[in-house]
Amino acid sequence: MSAANKTVYLGMSGGVDSSVSALILKEQGYNVIGVYMKNWSKDLPGMKCPWAEDLADAKRVATKLDLDFEVWDFEDAYKKRVVDYMLDEFKKGNTPNPDIMCNQEIKFKMFYEEAMRRGGDYIATGHYAKTDGKNLLRATDDNKDQTYFLYRISKESLEHTLFPIGDMLKPDVKKLAEKNNLHNAYKKESMGVCFVGEVGMKDFLKEYIDIKPGEIREIETETVLGHHEGAIFYTIGQRHGLYIGGGLPYYVVKKDLDKNIVYVSRNLNDDNLWTKELPLKDVVLRCDKTPEKVLVRLRHRAPLIEAKFDGKKIIFKNEVKRPASGQSVVIYDDQICLGGGIID
Repeated sequence: MSAANKTVYLGMSGGVDSSVSALILKEQGYNVIGVYMKNWSKDLPGMKCPWAEDLADAKRVATKLDLDFEVWDFEDAYKKRVVDYMLDEFKKGNTPNPDIMCNQEIKFKMFYEEAMRRGGDYIATGHYAKTDGKNLLRATDDNKDQTYFLYRISKESLEHTLFPIGDMLKPDVKKLAEKNNLHNAYKKESMGVCFVGEVGMKDFLKEYIDIKPGEIREIETETVLGHHEGAIFYTIGQRHGLYIGGGLPYYVVKKDLDKNIVYVSRNLNDDNLWTKELPLKDVVLRCDKTPEKVLVRLRHRAPLIEAKFDGKKIIFKNEVKRPASGQSVVIYDDQICLGGGIID
């Protein structure tokens, strides 16, 4: 694939990964246009949204590399397609993943479509993933592999997508940035909600969902152990943030949304915490037929587990700790990410 006369619209977040992606693409000879996607700019109490700082970092790198740079405003669509989806899912008692929906609806749909409309040949991002032009492949750096978040992107957009750092290890990305005097070589990665920086998910949800106090009960005895601010804020398997005394930890094993009760147990073998099957909805596959045996990932950075997939559910040989409904199961055939679905 010759880079000559090919135009790439690169999503630049202000972080080191997309900055090094810009560097690599330019060195390969592409006409690179850096784009900052303005998805969210609202401040929250006690937390200033970092979008302006991120934009400044992205612009500074583009200037250093002598790239054209633009800001594309997707804020309205992001609120409707990602944030509102997330809030609706939490209200139903599920635990959605907004990063996955952002990739499906914004970065690899709206951004992709606008780039193609403007005459681009490709889009690119700083994700740790690979593609052979047809398949989505796991990154070389298994610890950073982000295909879990990318499994819902379409075949069409994948055919026009480049992942410049997919073959690199994270430490090498930082070293390359430092070698080329990129100011954000060691910029701290955001670990909070994908669009509001370091604020916690519960703090974010409180801005949009009314607090409704209720009881925390021990499932075996119905004993009231404490109180919570709303059953929707809790996830099955959660053990932090319960504040119900010392000793052995309690785990959330059940939620009754109608009665607004959170049930907990100290029994790690509680049936609610384990399963051999996971029913899926909204399944997305980039293959006509899946192998009899597949590998699945139940969360980002979780180990790959051998399983069977019958088109509607994942079946495990041994019991696994049950992920929360609303989370994603991503399906692999060795290095190839075949797709996945949302836990029903």
